[in-house]
Amino acid sequence: MTQNFNIIWLVILLSPNLRICHAGKDVDKEPPRECKLEGLHPLLIMTYKNVTISVSKKADKITIPHGERVTVRCRELGRYKLVGDPLLVCRNGGWNGKSPSCIPTTSISNYSDNVPPTILFGLPRGSAAIEPSGALAVFPGSILHLECLFARRMGNPEWTWNSTFRQYLTGWAIAPSEKDWKYRLSIYYVKNQDSGVYTCSTPKGLSNSIRIHVVDTHCPTLIPTPAPLSSKIQGARMGQRAEFECPNGYKLVGSKVLNCQYNGRWSSEVPRCELILCPEIVLPNAKLQMLEHNNSVSGNAVFTCLWGNLLLGSQTISCGEDGTWNATVPVCSQIKCPLPPVPKNGIILETERSPPVAQKRFTKANKARKVGSLLRFACLPGHQLIGEGSIICTENGTWSHEPPLCEVRCPYPGDPPHGKIAPLKFWYKPGDTIQVTCSLGYVTPLEPERKPTCRENGIWSGPPPPCTSYRDV
Repeated sequence: MTQNFNIIWLVILLSPNLRICHAGKDVDKEPPRECKLEGLHPLLIMTYKNVTISVSKKADKITIPHGERVTVRCRELGRYKLVGDPLLVCRNGGWNGKSPSCIPTTSISNYSDNVPPTILFGLPRGSAAIEPSGALAVFPGSILHLECLFARRMGNPEWTWNSTFRQYLTGWAIAPSEKDWKYRLSIYYVKNQDSGVYTCSTPKGLSNSIRIHVVDTHCPTLIPTPAPLSSKIQGARMGQRAEFECPNGYKLVGSKVLNCQYNGRWSSEVPRCELILCPEIVLPNAKLQMLEHNNSVSGNAVFTCLWGNLLLGSQTISCGEDGTWNATVPVCSQIKCPLPPVPKNGIILETERSPPVAQKRFTKANKARKVGSLLRFACLPGHQLIGEGSIICTENGTWSHEPPLCEVRCPYPGDPPHGKIAPLKFWYKPGDTIQVTCSLGYVTPLEPERKPTCRENGIWSGPPPPCTSYRDV
């Protein structure tokens, strides 16, 4: 007995996941694992709790709890044939049953006779919807055509069905464009008793089936939507649809098309129209100002800069239908005039335009000047200022005038007592001479002298000759 007891404890120690029943309860029991929608055929469409999931759209991130069921079908009804179980049940991290997959049929395999035939459906009258299981839910009273697509030159396919309600017309389509590849089964004015499985088989015995489920299903009546949302509603019968749109300047939030589904529910909620607005514009500083601001679609924002600043970018930007501005907000850059050259033999006196008025000697170290700045010019002794004596920085970033020149000149020497000089000028160029005309009773010295001449350095060669009274001669 002791030996058997020791063996039991050895088994327990070597099996950490072993369930131990104690007082009617499991000890250290692990919860069942969830199942992931991964590794499944990419053409499958799955439905879990009335939510449709496509394998190709990141379904691997969805998990299904233990014990829950997932209904599967192929992506395009009739163009692919489902092989495997149409119902998957999650069992502790794995799926039970045969893994489903989708195999191509004739319409996407160049009408080969080595694949099952494609089955399409048409509704000259009535409506239908696809159920999660892959069955075609048809509204009573509809006219339904089932088209078996097969190359007529390879023989005749055959339609069979498990409904015993009535016989159905079968045969090749009559229209010239269809008669060589559509083998049709027609059900006129569908009734509940027409529900069942309809199978088309090729001469080689390859088959494809479509299950018909006749059901009188209606969705809740959609009330015409208020403006600005507009709608076109076919009705509330299964298979019918409602289309919605918004006017310019609005965006549709939600689904544009709603379908009345097999379960009597619309495929989504009624959408709404939301006014499209471009982002509000926040001005970066006080230099930039807005003359106009309309951030709805086709609206404009118009900008200007404070005096003395240049607008860089678009003066007007527009709000587009996608809710974005067609250009970035412009910026304002202070307008400055580059420093003018200092005249040769001259100086610049800078006057600040803000009170109190002050003057300072201009140096090359000074930077460019902003709009409104005033520069005054002066010449060194022996030079005359030619041009404007002061210039102002304008809004286009240029000075109001070209800087002046300082030319060598001799100043007016003044008239001698009792005489006048000629010619009379304010300034005299180098090489100019002057002579003196004395008043009545006065004469210039009799000794021959040179006339005073303006030299190249701006200094006279001598003073004007004096006028002497006759009595003193």
